[in-house]
Amino acid sequence: MERELALEFCRVTEAAALASARWMGRGNKEAADDAAVEAMRALFDTIHINGTVVIGEGEMDEAPMLYIGERVGKGESPLLDIAVDPLEGTNIVAKGLSGAIAVLAVADRGCLLHAPDMYMNKIAVGPRAAGCIDIDASVEQNLKEVARALEKGVNDLTVVILDRPRHKEIIDEARRCGARIQLITDGDVSPAVACAFEETGIDLMMGVGGAPEGVLAAAALKCLGGEMQGRLWPENDEDIARALKLGISDVNKLLTMDDLVKGDDVIFAATGITHGSLLEGVRFTNQGAYTHTVIMRGKTGTIRFIKAQHIFDKKPAYAMKGACK
Repeated sequence: MERELALEFCRVTEAAALASARWMGRGNKEAADDAAVEAMRALFDTIHINGTVVIGEGEMDEAPMLYIGERVGKGESPLLDIAVDPLEGTNIVAKGLSGAIAVLAVADRGCLLHAPDMYMNKIAVGPRAAGCIDIDASVEQNLKEVARALEKGVNDLTVVILDRPRHKEIIDEARRCGARIQLITDGDVSPAVACAFEETGIDLMMGVGGAPEGVLAAAALKCLGGEMQGRLWPENDEDIARALKLGISDVNKLLTMDDLVKGDDVIFAATGITHGSLLEGVRFTNQGAYTHTVIMRGKTGTIRFIKAQHIFDKKPAYAMKGACK
């Protein structure tokens, strides 16, 4: 991939964030998601790539745009795999909470795991603790190893876990060990990526979340030198069949970084929608809006944070439909 594409993908996540942010706190997660999808899809059509959506809004009969298998871009080279979540944290935006992002990952064709729409057990750390985690080890053992790598006590670690009944045991064990726990309502891509940035205060992310989100987070951690391990967590035979359909023959396989994202020629971009530990949210002004985006490229290790000012000289195409006039 040419390095010039990084800025193009930055524009894609910015558009999705601007569109969905207008629905913040309005209690309509479907409208927020639809706005993000529509804006992201429109921007993809302006980029000179031949992309195939491998992680998107669902199967072709479930999503009108950005469905799995959809072609995006102007139909030229390079041939790329596209993983997207136009609004990661629909409930977060609907309730006006923290941590929603618009996110995508792009790699050469065949380099992103075609993760089915199901659960995945995950554990993620930043570069200093890479190589120290084991998804099959106990919570206590992982906490001790991460603390050792970070040269701090277990009681100084901050662990992010989705606030779900299925996580009661790991939450209880982490508390017994004395770790600090940050429970989140939705959206585990952002905290997984935040593990790689010391200033966020997040040291470790663990628990069962979405499999597609696991691939997105792994793409970022591949660029940052961090680590994620995962294992699919099927709930029923339908989940197993879905995995088989996408070419995953062993749903119990330990998924390493190279299973999730092959090679290092990967680009990751995310724009904050609501304020979070890593990215600021969209802020509207009387002239336009400000956005905060992180864009990174695995091949070079370059990480850029971009604060952009958008001037609206006319009503933008992604403005909220049905707003008061």
